[in-house]
Amino acid sequence: MAYSIQDPAALTALNVMRGLGKDNDKIQQQISSELRIQSAADDATYWSYAQTLRTDGNSLKTIDDALGLGAAKVDTTYTSMNSLIDLVTNIKSTLVSAADPANDRDKLNTTLQQLKGQLQSAVTGTSFSGENWLYNNSSAMPDTRSVIGGYTRGPNGQFYPENISIPSSNLVMIDSRDASKGLLTKAIDPGNGTGSQFYLLNANSSTPAGGTEIALSDSTSSQDLADMQSAVEKILSSLNTTASGLGIMQNQIDARSDYISKMMDSLDTTVGALVDTDMDEASTRQTAIGTQLNVATEAMNILNTSAGNILILLE
Repeated sequence: MAYSIQDPAALTALNVMRGLGKDNDKIQQQISSELRIQSAADDATYWSYAQTLRTDGNSLKTIDDALGLGAAKVDTTYTSMNSLIDLVTNIKSTLVSAADPANDRDKLNTTLQQLKGQLQSAVTGTSFSGENWLYNNSSAMPDTRSVIGGYTRGPNGQFYPENISIPSSNLVMIDSRDASKGLLTKAIDPGNGTGSQFYLLNANSSTPAGGTEIALSDSTSSQDLADMQSAVEKILSSLNTTASGLGIMQNQIDARSDYISKMMDSLDTTVGALVDTDMDEASTRQTAIGTQLNVATEAMNILNTSAGNILILLE
C-alpha cells in the first residue's frame, strides 16, 4: 500500500521561504544599485517624478555650463580693461610730468610710446573662445556682445536661456576699419574750446582718425599739452564706465550661477529622497530577512524529519 502525505505546515513554510528569497534578492539589488526605485514597475508615481526632476537638472546643467563660458568671456575682458586703465593712468601721469620744464620731453615721449605699445598689445591679445570684444577689424561689427546670464521658465516648465548684453560701441578700444569707432583710436575733443582734437593710438585704420596723435616733443605747446591731458582724462573716464558695466555683468552671472548650483543640489537631494536606497534601512531589512530565512529553513528541517519518522512507522 502506498501512502501520500500532504503537510499544510510544510507547504506554508516552503511558500514563506520562497517569498523571503524574493525579498532578499530585491533588497540585495537595491543595495548594489543604490536605487530603491529603478523603473516605473517599482513605483510609477515616484519614478515619473524623479524623471521630471532629472530632466530639469540636465537643463540647469546645460545653462550652468553656458554661464561658465559667458563668465570666462566677461572676466577676460574685465581683466584686460583694468590693465588698460592702469596704462592710461600712467600715460596721464607722463603728460602731467611733461608740464614741468625740468623734465626731458623726448625721454618722456619714449615712455609714452612704450605705454601706447602696451595698450595696443593688451587690446589685440584680449581673446577668449575666438572672440575679442575690445578689438574690431570687421565691417559688420555686432551691435552688442551677449552672454547667457540666467534663464526663464516657459508655461510648460521648460527652461530658456536669458542673455545679458553690453553695447559693442562701449567695448571697442581699437577699430582697424574705422578709427572713429574705437575709444583709443578715435579723435576726442578735449572740451577746452580750442577746436583741436586728439587721438591716443594710430592703428592704421582704413578710415583714419582726424585730429592729432597724442605725443610729446620740445615743440609741444602748453595748450596742446593741456588739451592732450583733457582728452586722456575723457578716455580714462570712459574706460572706468565700461569696466563698471562689465563688473555688473560679472556680478549678475555669479549670482545666477550660484543660484543654479543650489537648485541643482536641491534637485539631486529630492531625486535621492524619491528613488535612492536608504542603505541603513536596507541593511537592517536584509539582516532581518536573513534571520527569517534561517528560521524557515530550520522549520523545514524539523518538518521533513517529522514526516520521515511518520513514514517509517507506517512501513
